[in-house]
Amino acid sequence: MLSPFVATLFQVFVLILGIIWFLVIAHVVVSWLVHFQVLNLRQPLVSQIWYMLNRLVEPIYRPIRRFMPDLGGLDLAPLVVLIVLFFVRNLVANYYYAYGGSSAF
Repeated sequence: MLSPFVATLFQVFVLILGIIWFLVIAHVVVSWLVHFQVLNLRQPLVSQIWYMLNRLVEPIYRPIRRFMPDLGGLDLAPLVVLIVLFFVRNLVANYYYAYGGSSAF
């Protein structure tokens, strides 16, 4: 049986993973909208959102891009990040349930 403190740590970790998941998805969607010229970076709000998302996710993408081959205009780093986040979240959930956690993530 897990102590309440450890269970809370597991849940906070999963929450952080969920926030990172949301930021990566938001960055992908905004990047598509910018590149298809639906959003204009000359608008101050769009520009601030774009640069904020870049500053938040680029440190996550950078180590992955070092090992990925150059595919021209195709960036697979967000996909790799999402797959790793999915794997880590499921791993944490399985450990949580294996050691007696009862609430759903």
